[in-house]
Amino acid sequence: MAWIYLLIASAAEIVWAFTLKASEGFTRPSMIALNIAALLVAVWFLVQAMRTLPLGTAYAVWTGIGVVGAAILGVVLLGESASPARLTAIGMIVAGVTLLKAVEG
Repeated sequence: MAWIYLLIASAAEIVWAFTLKASEGFTRPSMIALNIAALLVAVWFLVQAMRTLPLGTAYAVWTGIGVVGAAILGVVLLGESASPARLTAIGMIVAGVTLLKAVEG
């Protein structure tokens, strides 16, 4: 169950990061509200996951998924660079998160 909580926390972190950008410097109230809600959901589910999972693993997976998700949204929705170097870096983060999951069970 902890891994499910961690996935929910990670998805909420992606929403949080995206709405941080979409709030345009905290000038769009609807994005600010969604941003705060996503952050609260992300932290609450992260805390639930950390009841069982080791701190380092939970935090690394949470941030790793968040970074990859935010980077993908940036490329797909915001027209950010999808250069080979950037995609390689994203792939390395995915590999690291996968390895952490594998060694922690």
